[in-house]
Amino acid sequence: MSIITIHNLKKYYGSGSSQVKALDGVDMTVAQGEFAAIVGPSGSGKTTLLNMMGGLDLPTQGEIIVDGVTLSSLREEQLAVFRRKRVGFIFQNYNLVPTLTVEENILLPLDLDGSSPDTGFLGDVTELLGLKDIMHVYPETLSGGQQQRVAIARALSAKPAIILADEPTGNLDSKNGQNVAGLLKMTTELYHRTLVMITHNLELAQLADRVIRMEDGRIME
Repeated sequence: MSIITIHNLKKYYGSGSSQVKALDGVDMTVAQGEFAAIVGPSGSGKTTLLNMMGGLDLPTQGEIIVDGVTLSSLREEQLAVFRRKRVGFIFQNYNLVPTLTVEENILLPLDLDGSSPDTGFLGDVTELLGLKDIMHVYPETLSGGQQQRVAIARALSAKPAIILADEPTGNLDSKNGQNVAGLLKMTTELYHRTLVMITHNLELAQLADRVIRMEDGRIME
């Protein structure tokens, strides 16, 4: 069963001879529980596509259905709620709040939504990711690999339907990158989450169930 369905998705910037076609007619589906990696050169449309899936940007044309919700039918306030409840984001730069502890960063999506945490679930996640002993420290004291593991725990905290990861190992050395990618794959499999990951690292992409190649705003078959 598909959890993400995209039909004839287009995103254009500008007009006339200066128009840029970031996405130029994308059709794709992602199955429930699937790990899909999106690869392609810079400017191929990978990040634009990921942002569309997460409701961070609106298409010029086309339809996106995520977990049964047609995103174009939502107002901005509804999109914000959708993102908090249905999507977990993991970014290359971690995006942790420096004035919050590890625990507070992990709980941030729930706090913003006014929701209570599932303490048993979060306990399992933080133990799996090796965060149990650093819950009360601040991000600046952590290594890059540790910070990215905190970002993974934060993305999982609200039990979202999908996890969207934009170059999650881009700021890590090869060893830490492999470790983080392996943990990301393991946690999404263990908790039955759908994962879509952008990466330039073809070796990491091979961890995915499916590799999607993009070029010039299109998916290459």
